[in-house]
Amino acid sequence: MLRPRRKIDLKKSIFLLPNIITLCSIFCGFHAIATTAMAPAGSTGDEFYRASLYLVFALFFDMLDGRVARLTKTQSAFGLQIDSLADVISFGVAPGLLVYKWSLYQRDTAGIVVCFIFAGAGAVRLARFNVLSTDESGKPSKPSKYIVGLPVPGAAGILMSLIIANHTIHGPFGDAKYVLPLIGLVCFLAFLMVSTIKFRSFKDLKLNGRTVALVFFAVGSSAVVMVQTKPAFVLVWLLGFYIVIGLIETVIQLVRRKDREVESTKQPPPAE
Repeated sequence: MLRPRRKIDLKKSIFLLPNIITLCSIFCGFHAIATTAMAPAGSTGDEFYRASLYLVFALFFDMLDGRVARLTKTQSAFGLQIDSLADVISFGVAPGLLVYKWSLYQRDTAGIVVCFIFAGAGAVRLARFNVLSTDESGKPSKPSKYIVGLPVPGAAGILMSLIIANHTIHGPFGDAKYVLPLIGLVCFLAFLMVSTIKFRSFKDLKLNGRTVALVFFAVGSSAVVMVQTKPAFVLVWLLGFYIVIGLIETVIQLVRRKDREVESTKQPPPAE
């Protein structure tokens, strides 16, 4: 006697979709690590370029999984945790190893320490994000307008887009004379990740004049960068512009807070 076939519960199966996309991001990060590890340090071939492209795909999947989860209403504590673990691999360890094998190997131990600082800062940043993104029951809370600290994918994006742009123009940025500026950049990105500087999450964008102006400026400036340099530098510019926005808004908030404190001290005490 044949047993009746079980029907697939699409409602339960759809919960797997965001996690499968996250696993794709982990695969891209793992592939980038393997490609980087097999390449000789300072190689002028295509290995580091391909590893950077794998991280670009990882970045795409990282942006996609959260949006799919929100669209299908399948956000979960498990999804939040596995997404952060994926980010540690793909945007913490992978870029750190990539930058070391590409350029910072020329500083031996100092290069290893700097790349570890980047990966460690990414892990700390993600642990803090998980704590701030969950409520008392452990469930994900509603996304905020701002994110505390530079997102790890954004910091990694700066490094991998720089390697891609350098490969496109056959540039010298991996040479010894650029090691110190690159060390400064990696340390600065690590600092931004663990800082309390707030960066926009762009999860609550509304169609208004300010948003339209920002989009037009981003598109227009990207076109100028593409014409003046190479299309590969557009990603470097956009990610750098994102960081500048966060720094400018932080300065404005500090100035406003200082003005409020000064105004509060000038107010006369209440009459008895």
